Amino acid sequence: MEYPTQHPAFFTATILWWKPLLADNGMKDIVCNSLQFLHDHQRCLVYGFVIMPNHIHLIWQVLPGYEPASVQRDFLKFTAQQMKFSLQATQPLLLEEYRVDAKDRTYQIWERNPFSVEIYNTTVFNQKLDYIHWNPVKAGLCARPEDYYYSSAAFYAQLPCPFSFLTHWGDGGGVQ
Repeated sequence: MEYPTQHPAFFTATILWWKPLLADNGMKDIVCNSLQFLHDHQRCLVYGFVIMPNHIHLIWQVLPGYEPASVQRDFLKFTAQQMKFSLQATQPLLLEEYRVDAKDRTYQIWERNPFSVEIYNTTVFNQKLDYIHWNPVKAGLCARPEDYYYSSAAFYAQLPCPFSFLTHWGDGGGVQ
């Protein structure tokens, strides 16, 4: 694997109209499976993440040979399609809540224009990682960051963590 040439980025994507679609663990698993795919195919390194009921936060770093905009687009498109297929199969009435009047789509899962900002120094990186990990605590979903399953907090606390797509930020490239 080549050393990353892009800086890590703090990325946030929100479910359309802030609906709590991601409260369902199956939907969270779709996001995790997509992150695993990106990791396995060496498209990016994932340093931190949290999946909240209506949005996600990531710190990721695109690897050489890929453009950040393309990785972001493919991730959002794939997860949206998988969520739509899941809703079609199991909750078609809920899927109707994501029907939009758009020329290019019938359903929309993610809000347009997700937030992404490059991280240029260790101080900001640590600030964003702490923000990600404390998000479920501040939302009242758990008492301690490492108690929330769909997060990288347990990984950084050196506790058992089921997500093999994670890279400790000091091991993969991080900030220069």
